[in-house]
This record gives sequence, structure tokens and C-alpha cells, in this order.
Amino acid sequence: MIYKTFELKKIPDNAILYLLYGKNEGLKTDCVNQILEKNDGKVFNYEERQIKDEIESFYENVLSGSLFESNKVIIINRASDKIFETIQDLIDRNLNNIKIIINAGILETRSKLRSLFEKNKDLVCIPTYPDNNDVLSKLTTLFFNKVNIPISQQNINIIVDKCNGDRNNLYNELNKIKNYTLNKKKISAQEILRLINLTENFEVSELIDNCLAKNNNKIMNILSENNYSPEDCIIILRTFLSKTKRMLKLAIELEKNKDINKTINSAKPPIFWKDKEIVKVQLNKWKTKKIKELIKNINNVELEIKKNYNNSILIVTNFILEKSRSETSN
Repeated sequence: MIYKTFELKKIPDNAILYLLYGKNEGLKTDCVNQILEKNDGKVFNYEERQIKDEIESFYENVLSGSLFESNKVIIINRASDKIFETIQDLIDRNLNNIKIIINAGILETRSKLRSLFEKNKDLVCIPTYPDNNDVLSKLTTLFFNKVNIPISQQNINIIVDKCNGDRNNLYNELNKIKNYTLNKKKISAQEILRLINLTENFEVSELIDNCLAKNNNKIMNILSENNYSPEDCIIILRTFLSKTKRMLKLAIELEKNKDINKTINSAKPPIFWKDKEIVKVQLNKWKTKKIKELIKNINNVELEIKKNYNNSILIVTNFILEKSRSETSN
């Protein structure tokens, strides 16, 4: 049965299989997060090819139950009609205590998978069409209202035009602005233009996530592939600070409930499903005391680069490399 993206609250709680298809990855991410908000079970991510190569272990995971694990969520990424028979078999098994979310790209009207989900009233089919500029403009306005920063429609249009109709691109630009405006009450058109034109072959967010996860090989790859400017350094540090503060909140909660999956799934604001695994790694690497020290270090580095602007790239790069290699087990 077809549901539009604004009708997710109408989906019955006992729905088990969901199909999301289309090009709008950002909208699909939003929909998946809304589905996960209603389920506190452990999330397992699979690629379609991985299921084909490891079909027995996939079925074992889907069909096995546990006294300590309920409402398990299986997410199948990069899905296509090649997985049709597997999905049909799962439907015939009358599954319980599980949600299966199928994330597909563009599916033609003759697609067997799409047709199956559209015609069966017990299945959930959610097409995700590209966002138009009006939708992106409304999302941008909501963002600036939330952070309580005034902005003109002209500046909103500048941001939206940069996104090429892609909600993911919009979120990336808004995250840069959010981190830049930390403790600021306004932002100029010149600042917006500088921010949205920052060089980012790899997202700054990916750099920081891998630093906190102590993935040194990935960090070296990102640093070598990018030519950061002094302006980028402020965004890198502000992103670092924002993610570290979130990690501190999660670490404090984890100390209370001793359940990492519950901690991550109940986080406010919600953590994107695709980010949950790396956040879990980060929480295993960092303890509360070390996170608090890290926050102080980040603030000190920002002061240092403001005093030594010409050396800001070297200062930030060395700081990231140092923290990715430091011991955090105590």
C-alpha cells in the first residue's frame, strides 16, 4: 500500500515490511528515522549483495529471537528486484517482532518489488520524489527559526540554490552554518557565501566522526584528499565541538542505563540510522572524563588558531591526528 512521506503517522504499528524507493536519499533518511523512533530494537544494516553472498546468516538473524532483544530492525540498502524472491519468502513466513526496511533506488513501474508493495495492503510502500525549491526553502526557514537566527528570503535562496534539489546537500550546508554560528546571533550574506563554497571533497562531518572513532587510516585518506583553507578550520573545530558535546550526553546516559543500543536509539535529537554504528564505536572508545577533557582542548585550539591564523591548518591537522591516536580507555 502506498503512503506519501507526510503520511507516515498513518502507518499501522504492526507493519513489518517497508519499501522506500527513489532518488531522494535525504528524504529517505528522514523517513527511516521516523520509523526507527517508534522502535527501540537493535538495528542491523545489510547491502543487497551481502545478503546474496551470506543468505544463511541473513535468514538466521531475521528468524532468530532473543529474550533480550525485541523489535529487531533490518535495513537493506541498495536494494533492487534481485531481492524480490527473498522478500516474498519472508512475507510467507509471517514474521513477528521485527521491522524490515528496504532502501531502493529508482524502481520502474514494471518493477516486481515495487508492484508487490504497492498492491499488498499489509506492506508499506513509500516513494521519495526529489524535493523542489519550495520544500527546501521551508526546511531552511524552520532551521533558522529553531536556532533563532534572523535570515532574509534572499539568503535562504542562496542556500537552496546551492543544493541542486538534494535534501542531503541542504542538511550538509545547514550543519556548516549551525556550527559556524555557535554563540552567534546573526550571519551575513558574505558569511553564508563563504561557508557554502568551502572545499569539501570529504564532508567535515566524516573527518570528525572518524577521528572520534580513531580510524587513523580513514583520517589520513581524508586529509590527503583535501586542501583545507583557514576558513575551513573554524568549521572543522565547531563540528568537532558539536559532535563531542553530543557524545558526552550519550556517554553520561550510557553510564546510567548500561545499554549502548538503548542509549543510541533514544537519543534526542535522533541519530541518523546510517550514523548509529560509528557512534557506537565512538562510545566504546571514549569515557566521560576524557570527553570533558576533549571539549576543553577543542576550545583551547580554537583560541589558538584565532591568534595564529596563518598556521591554523597545521594546528587543526596536528590536533586531529593527535586525538585520533590518544589513549581514551580511562
